[in-house]
Amino acid sequence: MIIYKPTPKIQAMTFDLDDTLYDNWPYIIEAEKGLLNYIADTYPGCSHLAKDDWQQFKRQALQNDPDLWSDMGDLRRTTLTHGLERSGYVGDELSNAVEDCFRWFYHARSDFEVPADVCEVLAAIAKKMPIMAITNGNVNLTQIGIAAYFSCVFKANRQSPMKPHRHMFNAAAKELAVPTQHILHVGDNLEKDVWGATRSGFSSAWYACDRPMNLNQEPTTALPNVQIQQFNELLAFI
Repeated sequence: MIIYKPTPKIQAMTFDLDDTLYDNWPYIIEAEKGLLNYIADTYPGCSHLAKDDWQQFKRQALQNDPDLWSDMGDLRRTTLTHGLERSGYVGDELSNAVEDCFRWFYHARSDFEVPADVCEVLAAIAKKMPIMAITNGNVNLTQIGIAAYFSCVFKANRQSPMKPHRHMFNAAAKELAVPTQHILHVGDNLEKDVWGATRSGFSSAWYACDRPMNLNQEPTTALPNVQIQQFNELLAFI
């Protein structure tokens, strides 16, 4: 553990999910590839669409509605709608196809289990203090085996903009009813997690499971209270 700033006594914790508790990108990449194959096989009218076409539909969706950046589920549904609609699907056939493809992807992107050693640490912390999840993503916590550890989960959407916006941090603090400086937010992203937590009055712990943690090689506007080298070092705060 590297200590950058004094940390008050911790009474609750909040956790980022993707790339903090597990390496997210391999599952996303495989789910994206699988979705393209699923669409081509299940909806032949779309078989001519390539990856670049779907990326263009995504860009178009964001250009038309920039707020979609804060809701990954809504963004994907909108992207699917553009592609399927352009391929000739309409009405109920279109809406059913969009939901079918979304369900396929959502299951595929959550088709893994969080490592056992991480779950053991979460379980130990949850026995001593309330813990909540604050995520910009939309992973299925039940499917990946960690839902039971969190008393509440906040996912970014149109009403709750993505971190580093204060909205989800403020909502968690209100739910926890703990002074913000006594809440430790744990996350991998120095802007979205550490800066977002700091500007919301939280204490912060920087931990990334998907890459070497070299502070000099990552853009940052705020230092965390601590840098965790091993996930189980969080047990020191309970």
